[in-house]
Formats: sequence, structure tokens, C-alpha cells
Amino acid sequence: MCVPGCQEAVRAALTRRGFFRGAAAAGFAATAVAPAEAAPKPAPARFKGVVDLTHTMSPDFPTFFGVPGIELQKQFDIKKDGFNLNWWRIIEHAGTHIDAPIHFAENGETLEKIPAESLVTPLAVIDVRAAAAKNPDYQVSRQDLTDWEKKNRRLPDRCCVAMLSGWGAHVGDEAKYTGASGGTFHFPGFSGEAAEWLMKERSVLGIAVDTLSLDHGPSKDFRVHRSWLPSGRWGVENVANLDKVPSNGATLVAGAAKVKDATGGPVRLIALV
Repeated sequence: MCVPGCQEAVRAALTRRGFFRGAAAAGFAATAVAPAEAAPKPAPARFKGVVDLTHTMSPDFPTFFGVPGIELQKQFDIKKDGFNLNWWRIIEHAGTHIDAPIHFAENGETLEKIPAESLVTPLAVIDVRAAAAKNPDYQVSRQDLTDWEKKNRRLPDRCCVAMLSGWGAHVGDEAKYTGASGGTFHFPGFSGEAAEWLMKERSVLGIAVDTLSLDHGPSKDFRVHRSWLPSGRWGVENVANLDKVPSNGATLVAGAAKVKDATGGPVRLIALV
């Protein structure tokens, strides 16, 4: 059932010019039919811009395994079949992607079971570019987190903490991005101590890095993966454009693919600023 004015509001919302005006009108109409005893909802967060934190995925994007993370096969062509359609062959953990808890846990949540509300979070960006420029194997430390809080106050509850190492600038150069030398990778990541502190002392839902792995390149035991993911939290790797968002105050939206039993998958990551 629609109250008077509801249909007009919906039509206005569907026009580009009347989008914002229509959204407000539709919201008013919805409020008009809500039960009188319903508690009012808080006003939505306001933002002025959107920053895409996602790298473009292609067969050339560097991967942890040294093989293409995605392959596209043209299956239908518009000239021949009347429409275009590709078949994909894809590695779950390639490009800008999310690690679900089950990635490093026997009985962890699979990707489709991560609650949608857990994928929209406050974003805290830890800038370690200066340290990473001196040491490609740098690990975000407990001190880095303390220094961030001294400048920005306590980490927001249910946030995502992202490492900005500057490695995103190397994506077009696989040798620099992986830092591979003698069978060992070299790039920054989180330290085990920092991850443990975030789990025990703060309310954090996810961590993110602008490199290939939550753990730094030389890691052999994947300590961060083995502690963070089994705790029921998620991680995002190969994040782009973290230098274009503020250290505090942005909202992260992780548009994860909802695939049954997936251990992870491509994510369209955006920041509302």
C-alpha cells in the first residue's frame, strides 16, 4: 500500500535530476506509514565524495602465486550471438580481494556468511610510507597504532585498520610490487604483535593492506593470517589509493561477492569521505 505522494516520490527518485530530492520524499513517505511506536532511525552519515580503493583486475596484475589471477574467455559475441558474455577463470585471492575467516581456519565463516553490516565500517589509515621506503620488509607495529591514536584519538569501534605503505604505486611493475628475490617476497605488512593488540584491546572488524599479503613478504608462518582470520575477522589485500583518503573519518564499503563456500573473492572497495 502506498500513501498519497508515494508514487510521485518514487518517480522523482528514479530521475537523475531528482535523485536526492526524490530520496528525501521517499523517506518521508516511508516514515508516514511506520508504526507510531517505532523508534526513529538515526540520520544517515553524510559524505562529500567517493574514493575507489580498487585496482583494476587483469591477467597482468601481480599475484602471490605468479600466475594470472583472472582469465577471460569470450563465449558469446554481439555480432554473432546478439550479446556479449565472457567466461571467467579466477583465483579467489587475487587483485583487490577479501580474505574470509575460513581462508586460514578449519571452521571459519565462508565469504557469503560475513554479515553485510560488517562490511561497512569506519576506516583508520596507518601511514608507514616513510618507514617502508627505508625497509621493504617493514611491519606495522604496536607503536604505529599508538602514534595514530595520539593524533586521532582512540580507534573507532568496529573499524577497519588499513596500512598505507605506498606499495600501490608499484602495481604496474611486478618485480617491485612482489620484491621477489631468491624465492622470497619483500613488501610490508602487519606485525603479529599489532594484530594481537587490535584483537585484544580494540574492537576492530578488519585489516587492510596495499600489498599482496596481510603478513609482510618474508613471512613463512603467516602469523597474522593464522591469528586474525580464525578470530572471525576479515582482511583485504591489494588496496589502491589509500593516500587519497584521510587518516581518520572515512567510511569503508567492501562490496564482496556473495559466493557460497568461498574462502575469499574480488571486492569493489570504496571509501566515503
